Amino acid sequence: MSKSVVEFENLLSTSFSDSNKSVRTGVQPRWERRRQQQASYLDKDRRPPLSNHNGDRFIPNRGGTNSELSKHILRSDGTGSSFDSQDGDSNGSSVNDSKKDTYCNNLSSSLLGVDDMTKQSRVLSFAEKAPAPKGDTVNNLSVLYSASASATQKKASTKLVNRSIPSAPSRILDAPGMMDDYYLNLLSWSDTNVLAVALTDTVYLWNASSGDIQELCTIEGGGQDAHISSVQWVQQGGAHLAVGTSTGMTQLWDVNECKQLRSMDGHSDRVGALNWNQHILSSGGRDSRIINHDVRLSRHNVATLSAHSQEVCSLKWSLDGTTLASGANDNMLCLWDASATNSSRPRFKFTDHHAAVKALAWSPHERNLLASGGGTADRSIKFWNTQTGALLNTIDTGSQVCSLQWNPFEKEILSSHGFARNQLSLWKYPSMTKIKELEGHTSRVLHTAVSPDGSTVVSAASDETLRFWGGLFAAPTKSKNQREGASFATSSKLSGIMQIR
Repeated sequence: MSKSVVEFENLLSTSFSDSNKSVRTGVQPRWERRRQQQASYLDKDRRPPLSNHNGDRFIPNRGGTNSELSKHILRSDGTGSSFDSQDGDSNGSSVNDSKKDTYCNNLSSSLLGVDDMTKQSRVLSFAEKAPAPKGDTVNNLSVLYSASASATQKKASTKLVNRSIPSAPSRILDAPGMMDDYYLNLLSWSDTNVLAVALTDTVYLWNASSGDIQELCTIEGGGQDAHISSVQWVQQGGAHLAVGTSTGMTQLWDVNECKQLRSMDGHSDRVGALNWNQHILSSGGRDSRIINHDVRLSRHNVATLSAHSQEVCSLKWSLDGTTLASGANDNMLCLWDASATNSSRPRFKFTDHHAAVKALAWSPHERNLLASGGGTADRSIKFWNTQTGALLNTIDTGSQVCSLQWNPFEKEILSSHGFARNQLSLWKYPSMTKIKELEGHTSRVLHTAVSPDGSTVVSAASDETLRFWGGLFAAPTKSKNQREGASFATSSKLSGIMQIR
C-alpha cells in the first residue's frame, strides 16, 4: 500500500472520531454551576442557603420600647454621644476629650434613665412582651436630647425648673362631726372658691378667699340618725348646691340667698352620690338606683337607671357630658350613655374590682380615659378605655382607695387611702411610678377636692380634720405666692388650725 493511501485512511479515521464527540457550547450547565457553588460554600465552612425562603416580618412591640432612648441612639454616634466639638454650646466646649465620655454617660443617666450609654441597647423590641422601660417614657426634658445640634445651641440658655411638691399641709381646719362612712360624699369645692362640707346633719360653707364660714342648712326630720349624705356644687356659676339626705330627698339650694329652691324625691333610702351634667343632676342611693333629675322641669325625674344591686356610692359624668360612670357596693362599675332613660342595661358593665367602687375620676388629658379605685378587698386602681371597654392598666396600691383626683396640668393622678397608712399618693401616668406620698391624717382619707385654679387639694378624713395641700397640682408657670394667693386669703386668722363650725 502506498504511503499516500495510508495517510488518507488515518485522516479519515480521525475525522470520524472527532464527529462522535459531543459539541460543548460556551454556556455552563446549571448542575455544574450548582456543584461549583456548593463546593465554594464547603471551602468557606458555611452552609448553603436554602432555595425557598419562608420568612416573615417582625413587628416591634412599641409599648415596651423606650422611644426617647431609641431616638437618641439613632441620632447619635456609636458612643452614644450627640455632642460635637463644633457645637456652639459653652457647656459642651468646656468638657475636654478625656472627660467627654463620663460627661455624656452622666447626662444620659439623668435624662434617659440609662446608666451606661456604651452598652448596646435595642432600638426596637421584637419580644412578645418586652421589659417595661425604666421610669416614665414621657420625659419633659426630651427637648435636650431630641433636638438637633443647631436647635440645642439655640436653646442652651433655657432654664429648667423642677416643681416642688409639699410634704406637709399648708393649712389645717378642724371639722368635728365628719362621718366615718366610706359610701358618702361630703366635700365639694365650687368654681367661685367656696368649699362645702357636710358635718353630720349640717352643711357649712367656707370661703377660701375671705376665710368666712357660713352655715347653710340643717336637715330636719328623720330622727336621731338623720344626716347629710352628699353635697355637690353646680358646674358653672357656683351659686347652687345640691344636697343629698339620709331620708332619700335631694335638695337644691341657692347659697347667695341661703334659700332652698326645691326638694326632689325618687329614692327610698339615703342619697350618697351626686353629680351634675349642665341642668341634669344625677343622684345615686342606697336603694341601688340612679335617677337623673332635670332641675328645670316640675316633673324632674327624666331617667331611672337600675343595673346595680347594692348602694351606689359614686357618680361621675365625663367632661364632654356624654357618659356617666357609676360605682357601687356590688363591686361593679357601669358606664351609661347620656341618652339613656329607664334602663337596666348600661353600655358597659365591669366586674373586675373585688370590692366597692368608690373612687372615680375622668382624665382631663385623654378622652375616654377613666380611673377607678376599689375598697379594702380590692386595693387597686384601674384605668379604662370607655370607648372600647378595654382595661388598660391596673396597679395594687396596698390599701383601700377612697378617692381619685387628676392633676389638671400634668399626667399625674392623686389617690387617697385608708388603713394602714392613711396617706395620699401621687402617681405618674401611664408608668404609675409613685412620685410622692403625703402623710398626716390619723384615719382614712375619705374625700378629696381640687381648688378652682387647680393648684390646691383638700383632703377630709374621719379624724375630723381638713388638710390643704397648697401647690400640689401647681402649674409650672406660677410662683408659689401666686398659687397660694389664688385660693386662699392672706388673713392671719386662716393660719394654723381653726375650727370650721
